[in-house]
Amino acid sequence: MAQDGTPQLICLTASSGVPLFTRGANRQLPFSVIGSLNGVHMFGGSQGVVVSSSSTEGGGKVVWRVFQDSVMLIAVCRGGHGGAGSSSRAEQVFLQRLLENVWNCMVLVLGQDELGNVRNVERLKKDLRSCFSLIDQLLEDGQEGVFGNLTHCADSLLPPDPGLLQEAVDGFAKSADSEFGCLIVRGRIAAATEKWWRLAPQEVVLLSALVRSLAGSGTSSCDYPVFLPRGSPNVAHRLLRFQLLPGADVCILCGPTPSLHRAETRLVVPFWAPLMETLRACLAVGQHCLPASVSPRPDVMAVLLINRETRRCVTCVQPNLQTSDPPLPSRQRCWELLKLFYSFSVTRYFPQEDTLCVVPEDKDPRSNAEDFVLSFSHNPLQCYLVTEECKSFGLQTPQHQLFLLTPLSVPTFALQTLASQTLSDIVSATGF
Repeated sequence: MAQDGTPQLICLTASSGVPLFTRGANRQLPFSVIGSLNGVHMFGGSQGVVVSSSSTEGGGKVVWRVFQDSVMLIAVCRGGHGGAGSSSRAEQVFLQRLLENVWNCMVLVLGQDELGNVRNVERLKKDLRSCFSLIDQLLEDGQEGVFGNLTHCADSLLPPDPGLLQEAVDGFAKSADSEFGCLIVRGRIAAATEKWWRLAPQEVVLLSALVRSLAGSGTSSCDYPVFLPRGSPNVAHRLLRFQLLPGADVCILCGPTPSLHRAETRLVVPFWAPLMETLRACLAVGQHCLPASVSPRPDVMAVLLINRETRRCVTCVQPNLQTSDPPLPSRQRCWELLKLFYSFSVTRYFPQEDTLCVVPEDKDPRSNAEDFVLSFSHNPLQCYLVTEECKSFGLQTPQHQLFLLTPLSVPTFALQTLASQTLSDIVSATGF
């Protein structure tokens, strides 16, 4: 298993168990171990039992998933990221979601037909290499503050002047004979057309991840074929991506026209050159994700806010966390704790079919929840957790979910008021 806590992913053919690739760890699992993991699943199947997950004595976790009766994905994790909300159930949710994301990533790049009907294993192995950069991004849990892989909500940035950017995105997409356009800043969506938001949440998340991957390739523009895992798994669309400034990219989904050259030379400059200062102001928001006019209270270390209706989320961690005495968790640790607390909350108190991993159609989605949740006579609206590192509070309304971290010095009885005020401050200032 991976020794650094990073999950290791194994992909095999479902029928014969031929390894297609492994990703995610510096030290690969021996072939004998891979064969054993496949054998356990096959033996269970022969006995009429679906083996979906297993735990090891050392706290490790193994999760299996077969897609289209063609490809088997196995996730192996040393287990226990540690900290707030760490549990076997939360780890399983994370790994199940990871397998779902990886499969959708493979469909996004190669299409469902090629994956569902494996005719030439060696050719498929070669083709799958084009997915590696995106899969590695999923395994490494993306960049700081990117939660879409876990929440299936689009990571968003709230710009200081959203009206101008929205108008530019709509006009740019229309001029390219497309209804699907998006502006991505610092890896997060700053503006998008209405039809872009109507894509399946998993598609929006993976397209954002793909643009981040393409932006890291060093090219200023590209024409990339993509399949939409839900909307068009067998017919490819073109994703045109253009770098406006380092860290700011605009992209559209379109058909055969326009050509990349025509879009780059005739459309990009007229629409975006007048907005360079607006884009720079948007870039300045950075990982804070909120305009300068909105700042969480000083006793809030980190925030994850989800709009349940639009399937969007924003996150931020307060700067200068190390200036207090005693020192607070580092910025990176705050991101980890926030993800752990989110997993803790949705597996215990806020279980929803759209925030947990997809389960087989013949099973009740509620089976993803802990047993004690099923006995509740109501839907919990709030939860909190106190650990050695911080205090965490979760708040759910019909439209929003808010998760925040605070120092241990904040009184527990004040967490509810602090969370409610934080939610009100952000929503009233941004309309999110």
